[in-house]
Amino acid sequence: MTGSALYKAPFGPGGSNEIDAQIAEKLLAIALGNGADYADLFFEYRAAGGLVFDEGILKSASRGVTMGLGVRAQKGDATGYAYVEELTWDAMKRAAETAAQIATGGGAVAPAAIEKRDLGSGAGRYELDRVTLDVPGVDKRAILERAAARAHAVDPRVIKVQASFAEEVREILVFTSDGKRAWDTQPLMRFGVHVIVEDGGKRQEGSSGGGGRTTMGYFAGKTPEWHAEQAANLALRMLDAVEAPAGQMEVVLAPGDSGILLHEAVGHGLEADFNRKGTSNYSGQIGNEVASELCTVIDDATLLQSRGAINVDDEGNEPISSVLIEKGKLVGYMHDRLSAKHFKLRPTGNGRRESFACAPLPRMTNTLLTAGPHDPEEIIKSVKRGVFAKRFGGGQVDISNGDFVFSLTESYLVEDGKITAPLKGVNLIGNGPDVLRKVVMLGSDVETSDGIWTCGKDGQSVPVGVGCPTIKISSITVGGTKV
Repeated sequence: MTGSALYKAPFGPGGSNEIDAQIAEKLLAIALGNGADYADLFFEYRAAGGLVFDEGILKSASRGVTMGLGVRAQKGDATGYAYVEELTWDAMKRAAETAAQIATGGGAVAPAAIEKRDLGSGAGRYELDRVTLDVPGVDKRAILERAAARAHAVDPRVIKVQASFAEEVREILVFTSDGKRAWDTQPLMRFGVHVIVEDGGKRQEGSSGGGGRTTMGYFAGKTPEWHAEQAANLALRMLDAVEAPAGQMEVVLAPGDSGILLHEAVGHGLEADFNRKGTSNYSGQIGNEVASELCTVIDDATLLQSRGAINVDDEGNEPISSVLIEKGKLVGYMHDRLSAKHFKLRPTGNGRRESFACAPLPRMTNTLLTAGPHDPEEIIKSVKRGVFAKRFGGGQVDISNGDFVFSLTESYLVEDGKITAPLKGVNLIGNGPDVLRKVVMLGSDVETSDGIWTCGKDGQSVPVGVGCPTIKISSITVGGTKV
């Protein structure tokens, strides 16, 4: 990263909290001291801020910094973990001693000499001239004011607008007992507009937003005014929404954010810790047909400036573009170090954690269903009566079997090959693996999400991306409200 004066490598040479290989090797030796097989150190510095503009005024502005060290020691499948927020030698030493207690007895293994080169920092997936935290707050407030003004100007029925801006810069430094050193600085921003409209006693709402590991240059492509219009027009369309039909129906998923259904209902089941423990629907299924032959699913951390992009994972491994399902056949899982060791494979770079206070887990980055052979317009024309699902809200998924329930925030009735009335109260109820088997048409129009998604697992949240083309599913249970 260049040009960022405020957030330059606090852990690097000359930084405010310089950590060198000599310090790291001493701490790793302590973490291995009780006979652990492996140990690593995870240093993290995070500066974050946020602005909320509501009812014509700046309602809140925040900025904060967190910093700390997480120490992990592993003995077989067992993990000891401790963290500290004070980077003095005594505090770091106590954390290493605490993590080491997972092992009791056995000869201590000396850590390998730390490599002189850094992994991760040169990949350049989000090398930026100026991070948003270095931009004056008045400039970001102006972005929010522009969005609010444009939303109110769309229609007099717009009664409330809230615009928000969230940002962070995260620096990580990882040392491992097998000699790796990895460093990365990860910027992130997210902008959003939420609009409420009212007409004749009816109220509806709409939202639009985006971002990623990008700069304020994001708004050159999608202006605050564009997002405001999207949110306001969605809310206005929903004023005319009709009760949704219920029952088994053909469903067409819009490209882009519909990939969140894939992420939740299928992706989590492909994270290797669930399969190592035998608790996933996909456990023991490598080589088997688990989806329509149209479907190829990948997890790809290399997408430039995407919300889920990383140069290096939180275990110091370089991520790859992992093929998980290829033409309907299950070919792989997403691995961290522990699961890769169990399956006798190399890590895929999916070891991620929310912060230094958390041990890493296999997590998705950018999970995509790749393009198919069909024209998106032909997909819509092929539907006699069904639902076009454009935007997803919340959902629940059972990882063990893939059963899901998702609510839709924007959807439409499809009749005789044409998108007609907007619908309200739509839920999709089904099973992830079953849905992939029922993919009968797949568009050529892959889109990725615009930097809005955050994934939760075991109490940890990490930024992710999703994506897909237009998808036709032969049958899903639509939980509607129309009797």
